[in-house]
Amino acid sequence: DSGQDIIVGVNKYRLQHEDPISTLEVDNQTVRNSQIARLNSIKASRSSENVKTALSKLTEAAKTGQENLLALAIEAARERATLGEISDALETVFGRYKAQIKSFSGVYSKEIKDDNSFQKARKLADTFAEQEGRRPRIMIAKMGQDGHDRGAKVVATGYADVGFDVDIGPLFQTPQEAAKQAVENDVHILGVSSLAAGHKTLVPQVIEALKAYGRDDIMVIVGGVIPKQDYQYLFDAGAIAVFGPGTKISDAAIQILEILID
Repeated sequence: DSGQDIIVGVNKYRLQHEDPISTLEVDNQTVRNSQIARLNSIKASRSSENVKTALSKLTEAAKTGQENLLALAIEAARERATLGEISDALETVFGRYKAQIKSFSGVYSKEIKDDNSFQKARKLADTFAEQEGRRPRIMIAKMGQDGHDRGAKVVATGYADVGFDVDIGPLFQTPQEAAKQAVENDVHILGVSSLAAGHKTLVPQVIEALKAYGRDDIMVIVGGVIPKQDYQYLFDAGAIAVFGPGTKISDAAIQILEILID
């Protein structure tokens, strides 16, 4: 963002007009329906009693630590237990891992403090705080199976240094969970980070979930690796702004702060 490191095509020598990149678009609903049909077929053809016994052994071994969990998991799979069922049998004992999301402040501002757009963004954040009586608040959400959180953390740090109060949701949230957290935290903006091609499914769902809570006043913005041809789809779904690769954090902050202030 500061321009200290030149990245050709990103912060220098950018093309005025870039040719659209053709991408393979997969209908995830069709894939999901196909997978559900296969699971139902497996469950109908297997011995439910044998599966139950194999999963019980797995849970018991997890409790006692006396047997080889891998061997028992393979045995359960041979009885046609699904991966989800095997995981659930272990989760009963071990619980599920929860990543601790931490953000840092001061790193972004240290490198870019003299930048004009950064200074403008900070002034706008201060103006908003004076008008509303509190800082602009944004939540950065990672939904679906997208486990790439480094970019979201960098963006969160940048927004914090600009003057936002920032919340970061845990990985793998559902749209309903993200909307619930945004409402509970009373944010002004919900920023969706998408790096795994789930934007056309997850963004409309989170917008509908916010409407169900009666909070369609919460602005939804989207950032990440999103084909240009999908931008209008997201705007039509209700997204206020879409920021692609190479977007300067302070420029994005200026854009959304100007919308908030207006």
